[in-house]
Amino acid sequence: MIRIPILHAGAREAFPPPESALDEPGGLLAAGGDLSPQRLLDAYSQGIFPWYSDDAPILWWSPDPRTVFATDRVHIPSRLHRWLRRCKWTVAADTDFDAVIRACAAPRARHDGTWITAEMLDAYARLHDLGHAHSVEVRGDDGELVGGIYGVALGRMFYGESMFSRATNGSKVALIALCRALSQWRFPLLDAQVASPHLFTLGAYELPRREFLRQVRQLCAQPDSAGNWRMRWPSNLSKAANLADANFAAHCDPVAE
Repeated sequence: MIRIPILHAGAREAFPPPESALDEPGGLLAAGGDLSPQRLLDAYSQGIFPWYSDDAPILWWSPDPRTVFATDRVHIPSRLHRWLRRCKWTVAADTDFDAVIRACAAPRARHDGTWITAEMLDAYARLHDLGHAHSVEVRGDDGELVGGIYGVALGRMFYGESMFSRATNGSKVALIALCRALSQWRFPLLDAQVASPHLFTLGAYELPRREFLRQVRQLCAQPDSAGNWRMRWPSNLSKAANLADANFAAHCDPVAE
């Protein structure tokens, strides 16, 4: 039987230490509580995130190791780099957070259901209204969404939550553009939570939880203003083709995808 601390909705109570998370299932730390803005921000400040399904209580996680991106070292495989140079898509931030998170929540091929529940949709919409949750929108020639990503910014730390594609490379463009913007804003780390082969092709790597939490404490304590990113989004990242610009070439992976 799995035994973990139980949190209570509406109560002001501390999370257990992230280091006490279970080895199996890996990173499970606590259950229960609520998704209030205060509790979510408290969780993220300690490197903890919620992840659960509709038929389960709220589950809180702190896996070891942690998958991350150094925002100034995201890789662009050579095939993607060539494709980007011809790409006519546009990129923006916080222009349609609701559409991005709902696209991320939509059922996907080879996956049953979604972990982004109605409760999660409401919770992150509140965080967005408060200026802590953000989205990146990638639009095709016709102006329709072809990809996107959303997550939470706290201090100078960004926690990626989910991304989606409606066209080939849609989520990759969103992720790469987000990393470029974060790097320009001096956010050095993007949390990708758990490992996947797809993320590793773009430069993700793993940090031991102890080192991840050390960096989280430092970055979350650094000042950065909360608020909508629509006007803050760098003009040099408004076109996807600019991601293949020579200024970024040093970070391209020479191995073909």
